[in-house]
Amino acid sequence: MEIGSGGQVGDDEQVFEEEKELVRGLQQRHIQMIALAGTIGTGLFLGSGKALAHAGPVGTLLGYLFTGVLVSGVVLSIAELAALVPLTGSYVRHAEVFFDPALSFAIGWNTVYSSCVSIPAEITAAAVLISFWTTSVSNGVWITIMGLLIVGTNMFFIRVYGELEFTFSILKIMLIVGLILMGLIIDLGGVPGQPRIGFQYWRNPGPFVQYLGIEGSLGRFLGFWTTFSNAAYAYSGIETIASAAAETKSPRRNIPKAAKRIFIRVLLFYVLSVLIVTMIVPSNSKLLITSTSTASESPFVIAANLAGIKVIPHIVNAVVLTSAWSSGNSSMLVSSRTLYGLAREGHAPKFFLRTNRYGIPWVCVAFVSVFITLGYMTLQASASTVFSWFQDLVAAAALVTWITICVIYLRFYYACKRQGIDRSELPWAAPFQPFAAWMGLLGFGLIFLTGGFAVFIHGEWDTEDFFSSYFNIPLFFLFYFGFKFIKKTKIVSLDEMPIRHYIEIANANPEPEEAPLKGWKKINILWT
Repeated sequence: MEIGSGGQVGDDEQVFEEEKELVRGLQQRHIQMIALAGTIGTGLFLGSGKALAHAGPVGTLLGYLFTGVLVSGVVLSIAELAALVPLTGSYVRHAEVFFDPALSFAIGWNTVYSSCVSIPAEITAAAVLISFWTTSVSNGVWITIMGLLIVGTNMFFIRVYGELEFTFSILKIMLIVGLILMGLIIDLGGVPGQPRIGFQYWRNPGPFVQYLGIEGSLGRFLGFWTTFSNAAYAYSGIETIASAAAETKSPRRNIPKAAKRIFIRVLLFYVLSVLIVTMIVPSNSKLLITSTSTASESPFVIAANLAGIKVIPHIVNAVVLTSAWSSGNSSMLVSSRTLYGLAREGHAPKFFLRTNRYGIPWVCVAFVSVFITLGYMTLQASASTVFSWFQDLVAAAALVTWITICVIYLRFYYACKRQGIDRSELPWAAPFQPFAAWMGLLGFGLIFLTGGFAVFIHGEWDTEDFFSSYFNIPLFFLFYFGFKFIKKTKIVSLDEMPIRHYIEIANANPEPEEAPLKGWKKINILWT
């Protein structure tokens, strides 16, 4: 099946047979864990400390909670579209059908760019994490090894990737649960010789921080607003659950199931972790912002050191190292599958459609692998500085992606209304719509436009920070209007969207019934 300009559908094979070159090797438990593994990484384990230092305990908690709610709405939106049209590239392909081929081109290449930057960011973080144990080996060696591991993982049968991410997710879940329990023990005075802390740090040094020394409500609000950049980086990649839709078994059932539980996981793993952090580490600790970017700047490690628990830094550093590998794997999956989807639509050269005997788009993986070399920038500049640049670039690109997903979904939603299609006719209808999509669009739009506000404060101008915060704006519009000018594309009208056609395809290709769970398998909220 081919989708032409204006969202028109050709007469080739049905949508669920379109991705025959790829292999459906990801099962339900893989998709659930990929959604988790692609988001839990250095952004949560390390970035929350920086947010606490800038915003204070209440500001940090509110920032991560608010961002998590908005992100959950984005995930619900993309899952509804993926359940109806499960294509590799997900929202990139949906943009052509439900908005404009130019938007598909722009967001597609924006996603490739974002993921290509995210990979060296995680590799750089991994190299610096290893330096926690030894500095006798050049970072270039660790960057090379980590890069080869990521490429190797993504060159084999997709199930190898799925099993690896499943294992990494289990490790990260165990770490988070362990750190939460440790935090509660420390906070409640369970460590011998240490007093009970409670919410003492919420009172002194206080619930908010006066950002850059700016007094009054303005300083506290600006400190709170800085958390959104850290939170965006921590949540980036959460849309991964739909990127490999064509390689997912029973996508109409498994992708929505993963999406519905994202909100619970956001509350459990992100918000609860941040809450514990705000209780056991004072926001004025000088250890929260260092130049090392190792586990020593993790707020959990700081709390453990303050309590005299010596082994925690090594455990955290080891698991965060696997988190960097896991996040790099997820970024490689997103970028390569998005590039494959662009090639399917004619928005990238056709040689990117080549797959190996495992059904892996190996040319796409090879192309993305070239950007791993950006990690070698750490050999010329401070590794923590380079990681900060990458982090800001990825956060900005993630915001653009989430905004675009909301725009695509809203167009789809109102097209259904225009065409008289009841939501009960869809394979899966997400709850809280269209309010969730509208909240995501307006909320992330505001965060994106104001994300680099600090550089406009008198005496705080930084060209590199300004570039990393706003580079995505001209890049995205260059992609969009450049393609629109060259190809003369038009925005698809609400009446022309082939929604009814996709519903008929879904009804003609029913998925097998899910077998009822028995015994211990009923306790499955984390992995099914």
